[in-house]
Amino acid sequence: MRISYNKLQKLMIDNQMKRQDLMRAAEISSSVATKLNKNETVSLDVLMRICKVFHCDIGDVCEVILDE
Repeated sequence: MRISYNKLQKLMIDNQMKRQDLMRAAEISSSVATKLNKNETVSLDVLMRICKVFHCDIGDVCEVILDE
């Protein structure tokens, strides 16, 4: 099982938001932003802060992909 933040990338593009903008708006560190880029797990708190920035649900930011 793995996680994908492709939906977050799309949200950022749609809102013309760069990595630095997201870091500032959601108050996340560069190491957390790197984890997001590498599709690594981050805390629920981080996901909630990102959802607050985009006024969306967690499912709009990430998805779990089941291994076959």
